[in-house]
Amino acid sequence: MGPIRTEEPMPDDDLAHQRGSSVCHPPNLTVSSHETFRIKRFLARKRKQNHPIPQWVRMKTGNKSRYSSKRRHWRRTKLGL
Repeated sequence: MGPIRTEEPMPDDDLAHQRGSSVCHPPNLTVSSHETFRIKRFLARKRKQNHPIPQWVRMKTGNKSRYSSKRRHWRRTKLGL
């Protein structure tokens, strides 16, 4: 005779039973289709701040200020929105 198998629920089936019917469907999150003016203003400010220093600043400081130390790369540093 072969081994005796008992019917035990699989771990996935047990989790699906605990969660209910929301396993297949993501939770309802309300996301606006347009950005708000506050976020738009925030992004515009960050875009303005991300420019290099002007050439006249380099000339005025005798090339001591060579680059902007607060430059932000879009992939390396995120804004935290």
